[in-house]
Amino acid sequence: MVSNQRLGSCSDVMASAVLNRDMSLTTTNPVKTLKTLVQTLHDGQAGFKNASENVKDTNLKEVFSRFSLQRSMFAGELEAELLTLGEVDPQKEGSTVAGALHRGWIDLKAAFTSNDNHAVLAEAERGEDSAKKAYNDALAEELPKPIAEIVSRQAVEIQRAHDEVKALRDAAKAAKA
Repeated sequence: MVSNQRLGSCSDVMASAVLNRDMSLTTTNPVKTLKTLVQTLHDGQAGFKNASENVKDTNLKEVFSRFSLQRSMFAGELEAELLTLGEVDPQKEGSTVAGALHRGWIDLKAAFTSNDNHAVLAEAERGEDSAKKAYNDALAEELPKPIAEIVSRQAVEIQRAHDEVKALRDAAKAAKA
């Protein structure tokens, strides 16, 4: 367990030991978890912005813009927590390689399908699946209560966004049939 004694590095202070059911110690680092979520949120923000720019349907533009803004706000909230935990520049996290590839795929899909709503929505849903996984992984960790509450609240909204995108995708598919 981390004692009250001053430790050598910020990551030592941020890491906390927790007991598993089998009584072995595992380390949960809220900084690492939050950085992963911030990267995921930046990926989603950029992906939704890109999608809003690549669809002609004004309803979808609004939906994608709304989710892009939501991801930006969520990232800001988690970046504020990172600052509280001693991180100097949490905004430098950027996006993940997988996220960059995801956004690139949306670019290609939109270009090759003449802004086909179903194709863009299907890719947006895949992006939402990634966001849900990142949040579920974070919720499975032992996070400090205030951080766990923020992550839990955001996870509910991520699930709602996923469900809305999925419903829109299904409606677009039915409209094509």
